[in-house]
Amino acid sequence: MNTDRPPDTVRAYLDALQSALKGASPGLVSDALSDAEEHLRNELASNPERSEADVLASVIETYGTPAEIAEEYRSMEATLQGPFPKSEQAPERHYGFFGVISDPRAYGALMYMLLSMVTGIFYFTWTVTGISLTAGLIILIIGIPFALLFIGSVRVLSLVEGRIIEGLLGIRTWSSMLYLLLMLPLGIFYFVVAVVGLSLSLGMAGASIFALVTNHVDFQVSDVPWLDHALHTAPGLAAAALFGILLFFILLHVCKGIGWLHGRIAEALLVRL
Repeated sequence: MNTDRPPDTVRAYLDALQSALKGASPGLVSDALSDAEEHLRNELASNPERSEADVLASVIETYGTPAEIAEEYRSMEATLQGPFPKSEQAPERHYGFFGVISDPRAYGALMYMLLSMVTGIFYFTWTVTGISLTAGLIILIIGIPFALLFIGSVRVLSLVEGRIIEGLLGIRTWSSMLYLLLMLPLGIFYFVVAVVGLSLSLGMAGASIFALVTNHVDFQVSDVPWLDHALHTAPGLAAAALFGILLFFILLHVCKGIGWLHGRIAEALLVRL
């Protein structure tokens, strides 16, 4: 395509915009293309008496050229960082095993895992109910409007989920019904890992430190006599406290790994170019 000539079709405009965004994150490109296509299609629908080339010529004057729009989206991507650094923008940094305590991505992933069961149940229920009602109403006159409304609601939910993932995991996303359905089993698994990990690590460390400070031991492990004896001694309690703290570091690494993996799943299912 001749880059000196303004695009005279929607397809040509989108191709030029995608070319101008070469090297940007897939989510950013998807956002820009979707927004541009929606705007251009609306302009065409509002001016049925004019040719596509004429509409594109006037739209470019107000909306901007593909190069200008690409620059605007790159600028927004650079300024809207959110509370955690995005994976495609943040420099690669190795925190080490104990350095993970200062890694914001580990806490973002942990927070996402704690939220995931609630969001997963809601997404799954909404999607299954919507599909069931759509299938049942499709033979009626309200079936098609309801189906369009349901698809629109899925798009909104996907955008919301995308922003949650972008803020907590640093991954930009788009829309997919399959992803919403998968969030139920994934959300339950993430929630269980996060809660069990926090309970074991913080509970063991906190109880052991409390027992050391107060000299009041309330551990009862009747099936393991030697452990009962060890937990009634200062060295045993100190070892249990250290082990609980070690478990917390392990949990942060596990959360960070799950966050990375879920980000790849989200990109595979939600980013569409």
